[in-house]
Amino acid sequence: MKRRDMIKGAVGAATLAALGTRAHAQSAWPAKDKTVRVIVPWPPGAANDALGRLVAERIRAKYGVTSVVENRVGGAGLLGTKSVIQAEPDGYTLLASAFNTAVMPIVLKAADFNPEVDLEFVARTAVAPLVCVMSATRPQKTLAEVVAAAKAEPAKWNFAISSMGSAGHLATIEWLRRTGVNIPMVPYRGTVPALQDLMGGAAQLLIDPSFALIPAAKDPTRIRALGIATARRSVLAPEIPTLAEAGLPGFEFNSWYGVWAPKGTPREIQEALNALVQETMRDPEVVKRLTGTLIEPVAESIESSRKFIRSEIVRAGELLKSVNFERA
Repeated sequence: MKRRDMIKGAVGAATLAALGTRAHAQSAWPAKDKTVRVIVPWPPGAANDALGRLVAERIRAKYGVTSVVENRVGGAGLLGTKSVIQAEPDGYTLLASAFNTAVMPIVLKAADFNPEVDLEFVARTAVAPLVCVMSATRPQKTLAEVVAAAKAEPAKWNFAISSMGSAGHLATIEWLRRTGVNIPMVPYRGTVPALQDLMGGAAQLLIDPSFALIPAAKDPTRIRALGIATARRSVLAPEIPTLAEAGLPGFEFNSWYGVWAPKGTPREIQEALNALVQETMRDPEVVKRLTGTLIEPVAESIESSRKFIRSEIVRAGELLKSVNFERA
């Protein structure tokens, strides 16, 4: 055999061996002796947290490995997100987050990353419609009455923002633009403190996911629901009009949630995670559990999820540009 052929043969064998080793390593995910960490950049009890725990539970049940949820809170979700960006792309560190992750860089100066470049979006997990609520300490009952009062005495009104860059934040910007109301937006560190101030009268208005607000709105002495940001009324809260019915035609906003992995995570692992998420979100018990809280499970491919996130980034960018928004 010629020397050149011997060298080519050796190189070919080495390449095949390397590919075989890589394929074996990927097929071995998740290894029994390793822990899959699901990072949630928000406090326990939030929808991100609940959905992240569903994914972690399914990983444990399906693969028989250790899977834990870690709440890394801070910087409007930036702390936890950056920890995943910097993690090894081996499938053992995942991010369970929401709309915020996609739009954070166009809202916060400190968010020096690109979600479509520095992360792998593995799957959407769920969507939840937003609802606009007001403090019951105010006498107004309808959206029209609120708009009139806020225009007449803007110093007596404000809009609570549960998190900068959240779907509720973007919806609030659009609400203010559409109504012509000029009142301040006050950022909070989550829905719970924002809701507490709303019930106490320190905040007057809030737009956030329906699952967090509608239970409180069932008691009109605490908060009042002005409208839900969907095309049709919710079957779980039919007494709440859509915001279109209330006077804002076409006003539709959802919060959505998903799972990301570090950039460079092998495609085979991404596909396995996507399949696991779809399996989880099609589980009848999970569907019943989530829809009972006004959260709609999503089961779709990686490509569909990435097409969706691209459209959301474009939509958010156009909205912020229309109001000359400056990053905080």
